[in-house]
Amino acid sequence: MTDVSHKNGTRQDRFGPYAIQKVGRRIMNEDTWEQVCNELKKTIGTNNFVTWIEPLRLSGLRDGIARFEVPTSFMGDWVARNYAEQIRQHIARTGAAVDRVEFHLPAARPAPGAGAAPARRPGARRTSAPLRAGDEADLPGAPLDARFTFDSFVVGKPNELAHAAARRVAEGGPVTFNPLFLYGGVGLGKTHLMHAIAHELQARSPELRVLYLSAEQFMYRFVQALREKQIMDFKGLFRSVDVLMVDDVQFIAGKESTQEEFFHTFNALVDQNKQIVISADRAPGEIKDLEDRIKSRLQCGLVVDLHPTDYELRLGILQQKADHYRQQYGGLSVAEGVLEFLAHRITTNVRVLEGALTRLFAFASLVGREITLDLAQDCLADILRASDRKVTVEEIQRRVSEHYNIRLSDMIGPKRLRAIARPRQIAMYLAKQMTTRSLPEIGRRFGGRDHTTIMHGIRKIEELRSTDSQLAEDLELLRRLLEA
Repeated sequence: MTDVSHKNGTRQDRFGPYAIQKVGRRIMNEDTWEQVCNELKKTIGTNNFVTWIEPLRLSGLRDGIARFEVPTSFMGDWVARNYAEQIRQHIARTGAAVDRVEFHLPAARPAPGAGAAPARRPGARRTSAPLRAGDEADLPGAPLDARFTFDSFVVGKPNELAHAAARRVAEGGPVTFNPLFLYGGVGLGKTHLMHAIAHELQARSPELRVLYLSAEQFMYRFVQALREKQIMDFKGLFRSVDVLMVDDVQFIAGKESTQEEFFHTFNALVDQNKQIVISADRAPGEIKDLEDRIKSRLQCGLVVDLHPTDYELRLGILQQKADHYRQQYGGLSVAEGVLEFLAHRITTNVRVLEGALTRLFAFASLVGREITLDLAQDCLADILRASDRKVTVEEIQRRVSEHYNIRLSDMIGPKRLRAIARPRQIAMYLAKQMTTRSLPEIGRRFGGRDHTTIMHGIRKIEELRSTDSQLAEDLELLRRLLEA
């Protein structure tokens, strides 16, 4: 930092070097500046104050100009655009004569034996280019996939709420729910919707600063900033966007320093009423080793589950992709029943489904044959075998016991306590839904119970799932875990 001399003397304290100036009966001293800081903290909030105002160093007040040193040019630009007038007004209220506020980098000290650094025009600031989605030079996010738009997203009952919420955010305008949290298993469309939101915002409001990246990239950028001692640039970048989109947030679970920075970034953006969109493979409360305060923040907005695809949705996705591939492969025909067969047999996730269709069209094109059911069975034999993995009653019992923290022996034993009976009925229900076992066979695996007991348990869960949202969420989570 450059020493600032003044005929009234200089002083040094925790606010940095600055000149003391008598103004009427008032003196611009450390007490006055602290008073200004306290008022600013009340006005703009603690998070914004810590991020943008606390790093400032008052270097002088002369001729009606308050000059501040800033750690980075980016911070200077941001504070000048957003807080300069507020700072000026608060200083003026102390009785100091201040007409404007300027920000500049500390003058570089010449190294021993080296010439002086080139002079810098007083108050001059380097400007930063606008931050835009996909601009790698200014906004270091992940590139957007041109295929992932709302037009290419097939909507069905399992994903209609997530699609509607994503559409609402993509329209821009006032923030209605913050954050939007999308969660679901692999290949259900979370990333597709994230990219679609970014594309739509970019098209509707190109002036918006939209940053999309994975949680892993967020952590990498943070660690890099720490290593290169550019943490203020990192804070400045991530807290100046209009829309922050972080994919697969479960990746930062257990990483304390990254979680700390994510928490403060999240709060700073919410304080500025900026939109945040987050995705994960499970609900916030189910992410192990994620700090409770972050879970709480993530649950404050709209949390939407992308359910596993049903037959109708899978068929719709295949029909859309098949239309695209027909054009790409010169009108290659698909025999009747092939798409229906694939939609019925491949139920794991959309990526596997689309990959199977891609392979099928490529193979048929290479061998010059029509896509028939026989060709599909030959070409996709390994995928079809993998999709045929059978869930066992024993596996269901074990998974449900772990989820509800009860002993497996109690699951199949005679105890009728509610804490054991309800998980037992859930396991019965899943066994009927996910296996081909008959009711008597399921009964035998539950300690030799009669098939009417099994039927009663299944009916009870069917009744409760429509009225008990927590039970419905548990069923969906267990199904995803068993199908994974």
